[in-house]
Amino acid sequence: MCGLAYVRRSKLPEEDAFEVPFRKIALELKAEVLEKPEPGLDKALTVILVLSILLSVTTLVYVIITPKEGEHFTEFYILGPDGMADNYPTNYTIGEGKEVIIGVGNHEYRTVNYTMDIRLDNKSLSLPENAHRISLAHNETWEKTLTLTPTEEGKDMKLEFLLFNETDKSTPYRDLHLWIDVNSTER
Repeated sequence: MCGLAYVRRSKLPEEDAFEVPFRKIALELKAEVLEKPEPGLDKALTVILVLSILLSVTTLVYVIITPKEGEHFTEFYILGPDGMADNYPTNYTIGEGKEVIIGVGNHEYRTVNYTMDIRLDNKSLSLPENAHRISLAHNETWEKTLTLTPTEEGKDMKLEFLLFNETDKSTPYRDLHLWIDVNSTER
């Protein structure tokens, strides 16, 4: 299509061909702004206007070209054994393990080293080392199926999932919890 247009245009006489006269426009602007005798204030205002337009265009190009950095956050979530955000195991028997899936997503725009702790009524449960310390690059997500085995009986016990980041190991960066019942024998 472009080739056909080029051939047709090349057959037109030069005076009939469409052309944007950039050189002529630039020379006329130059003559109007710089060579025409004007009062000092008009000339200064014209120069300021041209500089303002150039600055605006430059700023617009910068904003369009530079990628915007989004919000910095960490995802921390619990999924049930079927990979959905429901059917969490809430009734346990001492010594019997049940599975949950823990997920961490790093959207901090840098690599972050996380530490995870799971507590049942403020007592830490044992975790495998690859679930205790987690290092994630930006936009990386980690999911792991963990088998939780309570060792004490109780009703309405708070099962806490605590995530600490590398900057503050004393205060959880993110926390989640489930309320569970633990029986000595299966009912």
